[in-house]
Amino acid sequence: MDNKVSKRRRIVVLGAGESGYGAAVLAKDKGMEVFLSDSGTIATKYRECLEAESIPFEEGQHTMERILSADEIVKSPGIPSEAPIVVAAEAKNIPIISEIEFAGRYTTSKMVCITGSNGKTTTTMLIHHILQRGGIDASLAGNIGKSLAYQVARDPHEVYVVELSSFQLDNMYDFKANIAVLLNITPDHLDRYGYMMQNYVNAKFRILQNMTPTDTFIFWKDDPVISAQLRHINTEARMLPFSEHYEEGSEAYINAENKLIFNTPGTSMSMPRADLALNGLHNVFNSMAAGLSACVCEVSKEAIRVALSDFSGVEHRLEFVADIDGVRWINDSKATNVNSCYYALEAMTTPTVLILGGKDKGNDYSEILPLVKEKVKAIVAMGKDNTKIVEFFSSHVATIADTHSLEDAVAACHNLSKAGDTVLLSPCCASFDLFSSYEDRGRKYKEAVKAIK
Repeated sequence: MDNKVSKRRRIVVLGAGESGYGAAVLAKDKGMEVFLSDSGTIATKYRECLEAESIPFEEGQHTMERILSADEIVKSPGIPSEAPIVVAAEAKNIPIISEIEFAGRYTTSKMVCITGSNGKTTTTMLIHHILQRGGIDASLAGNIGKSLAYQVARDPHEVYVVELSSFQLDNMYDFKANIAVLLNITPDHLDRYGYMMQNYVNAKFRILQNMTPTDTFIFWKDDPVISAQLRHINTEARMLPFSEHYEEGSEAYINAENKLIFNTPGTSMSMPRADLALNGLHNVFNSMAAGLSACVCEVSKEAIRVALSDFSGVEHRLEFVADIDGVRWINDSKATNVNSCYYALEAMTTPTVLILGGKDKGNDYSEILPLVKEKVKAIVAMGKDNTKIVEFFSSHVATIADTHSLEDAVAACHNLSKAGDTVLLSPCCASFDLFSSYEDRGRKYKEAVKAIK
């Protein structure tokens, strides 16, 4: 592989975020000529780092001639395939890869890779927590923490626990997961996939490429989309499915005594569901996937039990914010699609005021309608254009507030809720109409809630 790579001496990196900076550093350390280009404004911390590394870069533009002289391009996952610079590079047959693909060429460390429409971050962090509890030198990568490329270059580890989006998987070709975890597949990012669900499904299943009989595929057996696709997919990897209840072949499930069972070729153990640190059925599935991954990594039973019971959770995912006058305020800003909101509503046990809205990605709200009818007393729509939400739910929910700022949305929730209720921010939508990211949305929401007097 190194001989092949050595022929491609000129690397252009598109995008100066965490992954782009890491790829540029790795390319530099491997003796390549590297140039980084970002059409937007580069964050100060990355600009300063690039200058300190003496890596040439540009921002606010793409110099076509310089970029198209590349032997290979490492593209940020946020840049769509229809972007003019990508189209131009493809027309010149310049290979375009992801930062993860690039980093994978220069490491033999074990890769535990997690994808799915929902639960990726929680499961990734939970696996990392268990492996560290088990004494394994594991580090987070992908969509969490420092980029894989930077760590391969400057901070190597025995195991990388890598959260992978469909966008990252799109430009991965030779990279191989040693353990691949596929949590679920529900409609998401369809605007990037020609509004064709199968294109999105195909992207997710790229996590299985190049796997061998010594590798392991962990997946949710009850997911209808995964089950249907598996009928058309051949993989050499050992398959470890999990399910809500025991089914033939299930390696993890909940038994009649409400205990979580793990029964893999190498490990047989159980623990009460009540001992899990994370609440909600979706988090039981996340815990199953994490526990199975730890079993494959030969973590001790005791370490798995302890780690599953003391994990502290993930910011912006069913995160408790405050109890104000008997009303619980919950931040689930990471729920950027309908299915993620479904699981949040499934975990609600009190009358709920639900905040929805943002940049719609082709949402079908019918999936959450039964839970909305059962649990939601009012909806507060929060976005630049709430027409679709208001029209869909107006005949099903007695009260809908149409707001266009965070301040107005929180004020409406405060007025509509009473002691014993829950206010849940679980927007179903991307954040980019009013906020810079779901993290920005969640943090500003928490600030606004804590400012209530």
